[in-house]
Amino acid sequence: MANTTQLTRSEAYRMLTEMTSSPSLLLHARTVELVMEALARHLGEDEQLFALTGLLHDADYEQYPDKHPQVIVNQLNELGEKEMAHAIAGHYTKWNVPRNSLLDKAIVAADELTGFIYAAALIRPTKIEGMKTKSVTKKLKTAKFAASVDREEVRIGAELLGWELNTLIDFIIKVLHTNKEELGL
Repeated sequence: MANTTQLTRSEAYRMLTEMTSSPSLLLHARTVELVMEALARHLGEDEQLFALTGLLHDADYEQYPDKHPQVIVNQLNELGEKEMAHAIAGHYTKWNVPRNSLLDKAIVAADELTGFIYAAALIRPTKIEGMKTKSVTKKLKTAKFAASVDREEVRIGAELLGWELNTLIDFIIKVLHTNKEELGL
């Protein structure tokens, strides 16, 4: 599929690092980027558009927490990246932005769950190696584990894609496993 974004990865990364210096937020951006790219490949969508949306979805969170995600959304709109801006504006369902495209739905599906699975892998002796979907679903039922992860958002994300939650969990585990060295897993 042809690229529908004019933004390059290096330009997007510069935008990200101008507003984000936290290693954990930069790592989250990278993990969501990888999952979004894999989702695009699986769904037959624009891999670069999906990947860069994942990379930039929280770009303004560290520097502008009270304005998140409006700062990055405005920057992307100014660059003519309307699809990406809209998806990022609605990457949390409680913001009441309609999710019309697969891009809009995929970022919701990828964001919270990717962070949750990464956190669950970190506490395992073998990290992502041998991680099973069942262990993630069990952790999701433990409210105190990764308490900031909105479980309802995780459920809605899978629904938006029309996937069973276990299918999405398995998909994300495989993406993280494929990139385990880079991600420290």
